[in-house]
Amino acid sequence: MELHGPADRNWLLVLDGMTDPVWRSRDFTRRALTAWHWLPAEGQAAREAAEDVMLLVSEVVANACLHGGGPGALVLDWTEERLRIEVTDANPAPPAPPADGKDPGRPGGHGLVIVDRLARAWGSRLGARGKCVWLEVPSPALSAGRPGP
Repeated sequence: MELHGPADRNWLLVLDGMTDPVWRSRDFTRRALTAWHWLPAEGQAAREAAEDVMLLVSEVVANACLHGGGPGALVLDWTEERLRIEVTDANPAPPAPPADGKDPGRPGGHGLVIVDRLARAWGSRLGARGKCVWLEVPSPALSAGRPGP
């Protein structure tokens, strides 16, 4: 189920019980970015911003699948200044980086490193049933020096 908020700047995708939540989240995000004219992006900075958003959504939804008992919902909230991405899951424990003994040559365990490097800010908060992991990236219009939406 998809819901669109005021002026279509707030999009909600309920993921609870959905098959292929990472793929569906990427498709949903791609449609939102297209509606907001992030895609097809003009210029390298805007393209990179859209690609970063797609990667970030994939990472936080995959982490909810692996560590949170499955994602509950994905929220995309866009303003002139930033895009906020929120993913809920049933596990109240905050996200934690892998143990120091993690082999950097092995796959997996790098999601929070990616989030930390690409997001302007990120964190988590407790919810009624688990937690919400959120992150923010600047709007490409701002980062490219163009006017906002």
